[in-house]
Amino acid sequence: MTKPLKPNDYSAYPDAVGRFGDYGGRYVAETLMPPVLALEAAWREAMADPAFQGELASELTHYVGRPSPLYFARRLSEHHGARIWLKREELNHTGSHKINNCMGQILLAQRMGKPRIIAETGAGQHGVATATVCARYGLPCVIYMGAVDVERQAPNVQRMRLLGAEVRPVTSGSATLKDAMNEALRDWVSNVEDTYYIIGSAAGPHPYPAMVRDFQRVIGEEARAQVLEAEGRLPDALVACVGGGSNAIGLFHPFLDDEGVRLYGIEASGHGLDSGRHAAAINGGRPGVLHGNRTYLLQDAEGQITEAHSISAGLDYPGIGPEHAFLHDVGRATYLSATDEETVEAFQLLARLEGILPALETAHALARLGDVAEVVGPDGVIVLGLSGRGDKDLATVAERTGSVA
Repeated sequence: MTKPLKPNDYSAYPDAVGRFGDYGGRYVAETLMPPVLALEAAWREAMADPAFQGELASELTHYVGRPSPLYFARRLSEHHGARIWLKREELNHTGSHKINNCMGQILLAQRMGKPRIIAETGAGQHGVATATVCARYGLPCVIYMGAVDVERQAPNVQRMRLLGAEVRPVTSGSATLKDAMNEALRDWVSNVEDTYYIIGSAAGPHPYPAMVRDFQRVIGEEARAQVLEAEGRLPDALVACVGGGSNAIGLFHPFLDDEGVRLYGIEASGHGLDSGRHAAAINGGRPGVLHGNRTYLLQDAEGQITEAHSISAGLDYPGIGPEHAFLHDVGRATYLSATDEETVEAFQLLARLEGILPALETAHALARLGDVAEVVGPDGVIVLGLSGRGDKDLATVAERTGSVA
């Protein structure tokens, strides 16, 4: 394992070429290097521009509905034996954390003069958020989505189309998120002059992992202030689901220098880590290169990417964001996993105890709350990132259980 860092060392990452230690970087076709470099320059200029920051803050407040509440889950706390707070990103406009990043990137696209928007989506929440901001600013958009996900996330497909987006089903490979991202990258290569690619997670070539993280940091910044006000101290642990990991890194990043705050990312172990049918890149993979960056990936002995599986479309991806790979290696964050069965049980538990339907992605994090509660004890404080709402997953849960109830 890489040597643990001291507080404040984390601010040095990524470095000038977009690396988090051994991870990240830019592994892209020569055609894409100029637009990737132009994007980095525009992003850095925008983040230093008070006018851009002011417009983004205004949109997050008046359109998205921030700040999202930090809710004390009393009955869930009693069930698990710790003080559990939920950072309720599902109450944002469009129903998830994805809108934070999409709002930042649509403003950046306008700043760069890019009139056409493309995106990939798995669970559909990023696609909905992209279609929403494109409708807000009158820009056409194309959303690439695996054919399997088009079927299992039909309500979100309908929402995207109602918002004016063109949804293009992808039938290659496993017809899920990885393949949708492949097609989006092909589109971008072919249309670099007028097209802006809104990547939905903290993955892809630099600057995307750092840029998406920075647009999602609002989650952790708000949560930090809110828990200090509510508890008078920082939490003992943060918990969030991880696929690419944008909601998790957005929650974690403002706490990285706080050594007393444990960080737990929960991967999707599908049918079990030994089954070969999972999406746990850290717990069941090894380093490699995919979609423009080096990170932990699911791959066979020859280095070929293997198919991921998760009951949740948003975690059905064979990799993880490079900053998460780095945090794992330096020992700053712990990555656990939850099976499909555990996830459905956690989905039902939150519904019955708190009257909240979580996204199946989020339910992976909920499934490991009991384990984290044992670590922090009955007086321990846990903040869990409730990244999205579960309306989109009702058919999947009903099929799995025979009844939503």
